[in-house]
Amino acid sequence: VQLQASGGGLVQAGGSLRLSCAASGRTFNRYAMGWFRQAPRKEREFVAAISWNGGVTNYADSVKGRFTISRDNAKNTVYLQMNSLKPEDTADYYCAADTYGVLGEAYADPDEYDYWGQGAQVTVSS
Repeated sequence: VQLQASGGGLVQAGGSLRLSCAASGRTFNRYAMGWFRQAPRKEREFVAAISWNGGVTNYADSVKGRFTISRDNAKNTVYLQMNSLKPEDTADYYCAADTYGVLGEAYADPDEYDYWGQGAQVTVSS
């Protein structure tokens, strides 16, 4: 599985961005996807995850109500809509694929994910 993230950039606090992650290589609609982020000098942290058909979503408490994960299986793409952005959301954002997990799950544990894309940098200015 190859994952290509895009859509990062610089935005003012309170603004919005949408990240996209295009997948190729294996049947996209058979595995869960997740977004994680890593800020400078901090550990990687879970942001959001979505099950194979979008029926289950999972969010970190820090982004609930502001971020929305979705997927379009016809386009082999998962999205992360980020609204009401805060300076503390500044990080490199990574999409990941869980190709061996249980169908219907959307895990927060990064160890569940076996493929990772490159980071998309998001910078939120105050």
